[in-house]
Amino acid sequence: MIDQPPAFLRRLFDRAVEVADPMRTLAGSLPPKPEGRIVVIGAGKASARMAEAVEAAWGPCEGLVITRYGYARPCQGIEIVEAAHPVPDQAGADATARMLDLLSGLTEDDFVLALISGGASALLIAPCEGVSLEDKKAVNSALLASGAPIGKMNIVRKHLSRVKGGQLAAAAYPARMLALMISDVPGDDPAFIGSGPTVGDASGVDDVRAVIERWNIDLPPSVRAALDRPTGVIAPGDPRLSRVENVIYAAPAQSLAAAAERAQAEGIETEILGDALEGEAREVAADMARRALDLQATLTAGDAPRLLLSGGELTVTRRGDGSGGPNAEFCLALALALDGAPGIHAIACDTDGVDGAAEVAGAIIGPETLKGHRDDAERALASNDAHGFFGRIGAQVVTGPTLTNVNDFRAILVEAKP
Repeated sequence: MIDQPPAFLRRLFDRAVEVADPMRTLAGSLPPKPEGRIVVIGAGKASARMAEAVEAAWGPCEGLVITRYGYARPCQGIEIVEAAHPVPDQAGADATARMLDLLSGLTEDDFVLALISGGASALLIAPCEGVSLEDKKAVNSALLASGAPIGKMNIVRKHLSRVKGGQLAAAAYPARMLALMISDVPGDDPAFIGSGPTVGDASGVDDVRAVIERWNIDLPPSVRAALDRPTGVIAPGDPRLSRVENVIYAAPAQSLAAAAERAQAEGIETEILGDALEGEAREVAADMARRALDLQATLTAGDAPRLLLSGGELTVTRRGDGSGGPNAEFCLALALALDGAPGIHAIACDTDGVDGAAEVAGAIIGPETLKGHRDDAERALASNDAHGFFGRIGAQVVTGPTLTNVNDFRAILVEAKP
């Protein structure tokens, strides 16, 4: 038996975040400091921490990095700009324009270090011709509410941008570029991390239209008109990408493995279900509840507890006007499906500390979660108000900025029935 299951689960989450901290991991992926001019650019919720790690290894550098409000870090030479996420704002647009200016006119003797992490899609914002920032914000909000997987959302974002889909790298050509990335996407495809600003993309406008139709996304007239024109997305074989190296140096699998190692050290038998799970949060929760209950049925008194770990990025289709995110909604749906089953506890949190648009990482549930609160829980799930529910019962996980981002972390602890 685990003495304090919620504290145990929180320790696992904290360990998953800890091993993805750029100050602990990035230096090992840096080459020796190049000679000549070095320009450091970046965007994402971990990018300021990544910049801090670069300067810890190389000393002061020239550059500009865009991160989420509240995620800035002290740097010696690299300028850190804060902007809005998940819906972009003017600060992000202005900083992106300055970044493009910084890259213009570079030569083949220059070196660009790009630091990309989750969140870059909203922070690195330069709408394509004919599309305003307000229109881009409307599209972003519609995508976030649609329930579309992140990979599908990013297809749309790329074709409405002047920096995504390899265009940022093309702007730096003929300089040599190394892009260091922290993955927050299922499958760790660099083309989808931050909408792939340094990675070529083979999708076309027909792919964009397919996403819009499948998830019924409402587009402003200017955006529809923009999709009738050729977009600037860079094809994978374009010569302007020939001097770019893309490296994923931190990914969800590493954090799940570290959490599993910590659990096993405490005598818990652990199964990692995968680091790239996708799907509607409440549907995945129902499947996980069945799995946990089936597993519990195999345990008898004296058996070691079991732990089910998973990562990936779940989605929420907005049905109500509450405050929630995929991790909190997963926990709420899981609690309802488990219906107070004794001996089962769970945590689900986003490793960046922000679940949806709320300054809440996620939640922890257990057998007592619904006690006296079931009707409230059902109403909250119906209105996508998972954060509201867990706030009312005091079961939120609030971390503040974690300065990294390796996607969602879920752990279900299963003990034999008492």
